Amino acid sequence: MKVSVHAVNFAVDRKLVDFIQEKMDKLEKYYDKVVSSDVFLKVEKTSDKENKLVEIKINVPGDDFVVKKQCKTFEEAVDLATESLERLLVKRKEKIRTSV
Repeated sequence: MKVSVHAVNFAVDRKLVDFIQEKMDKLEKYYDKVVSSDVFLKVEKTSDKENKLVEIKINVPGDDFVVKKQCKTFEEAVDLATESLERLLVKRKEKIRTSV
């Protein structure tokens, strides 16, 4: 799967990009028709500790899924977002399977 990582207003390190790629690749075992995905990393300028925002947009034929998570670390936010996407993709696969 093609994963594009976009860091807004900061430079992202290689380790984080590899972590995101690994998590996104695991989603393909739930739904193999994923065309591409965009991962947006943002740091909110707040005094709140949970200021790391991750937005993942997945493009599948006929649909787009967008999940946003905000946590203390990008890794934690990516974990939560990919878990949500996993549920969405499984649900979509079941829906397609029942309609055929």
